[in-house]
Amino acid sequence: MDETTVKSYIGEVFAWLHAHPELSYEEHETTTKLKELLSRNKIKLLELPLPTGAAAEIGSQDGPLVALRADIDALPITEETGLPYVSKIEGRMHACGHDFHTAAVLGAALLLKEKESALPGKARIIFQPAEEAPGGAKKVLETGILDEVQAIFGIHTSPLFPVGTLGLSSGPVMAAVDRFVLRFQGTGTHAAHPDRGVDVIPLAAHFISALQTIVSRNSDPFAANLVSITRITAGNTWNVLPETAELEGTVRSLTPENRQLIKDRLYALAQNEAEAFGAKVAIDWIQGPPPTINDKAWTDFFLDIARKQGFTLQEAPKSLGGEDFAYYQEKLPGVFASIGTGLSAPNHNPKFKVDPAALLPAAKLLAAIAEGALRRLAK
Repeated sequence: MDETTVKSYIGEVFAWLHAHPELSYEEHETTTKLKELLSRNKIKLLELPLPTGAAAEIGSQDGPLVALRADIDALPITEETGLPYVSKIEGRMHACGHDFHTAAVLGAALLLKEKESALPGKARIIFQPAEEAPGGAKKVLETGILDEVQAIFGIHTSPLFPVGTLGLSSGPVMAAVDRFVLRFQGTGTHAAHPDRGVDVIPLAAHFISALQTIVSRNSDPFAANLVSITRITAGNTWNVLPETAELEGTVRSLTPENRQLIKDRLYALAQNEAEAFGAKVAIDWIQGPPPTINDKAWTDFFLDIARKQGFTLQEAPKSLGGEDFAYYQEKLPGVFASIGTGLSAPNHNPKFKVDPAALLPAAKLLAAIAEGALRRLAK
């Protein structure tokens, strides 16, 4: 399939995907569609023992093994773009560009298929479910399908860059994402007699203020860390001091060391504040993806290929958003790049959209990355 045909083909696939968004772990129609497309183009399907998602492989020789990854799930958002291929499913939208990632990686697979016999190894294509959950990457890793892979590459749409621009830098580029829920337990009483109870309202207020000292006083001032309380629930009427106060929030950090530091300090502050007020505290810590950390050598390689492909290069803006591609990077070297898809409303916004003109350049780049990585590893 030549480039002109690939451009038209993946443009149609992209429009179909955008019009048929499915949420995390519910991507059944998307999975069926991808398997049909891969089979139709004689690309070898691999067994991926998950309810949704697909995997394939291109290459006919023994040798190194690299992977390209696309995520396939959508978001529970009602679309407001007015595009001709607008979502057909009320309250569901590809508002983060996963339809673009999927179409671009499929395009790369089609381009690699044309030179399959000349590849000095194999490229494994992963269409991953449930990035938004997050955690689909962990499910893929648990299948063992990446056990022998030597490097993995992925892209993400960027509404900050015009088409033809690539944002990429080595080291940490996206944050570890953790969630916590604290329940302070005091003693409820009449609001007229606070001395007869243990009031969790001032306790919660003290804790929220103290929590901000973790970033301002315990971590490196030049490090990008964040601790936020996003929900407070306490009481249900005006003249009763409640027995409990529940606080929920998130922690974002760019290094494993700061991630642990924040967790340790949060626990210590919560327990010490509760003890000082004569209350108790229970803490649930829900660990999300680790930081997304790009391998230096493979990042330099990726930048060199992108330059040769004619991309304008920019340093990737660091983000305290999370990305479960990071789970792959815990196990093997990898690169996650931001590809310009035209200036637009931000990701996860009902007006977010991408310019399909970026599809073919992205597909060509990913195909060149996979082929170049195989040749580099085969030396």
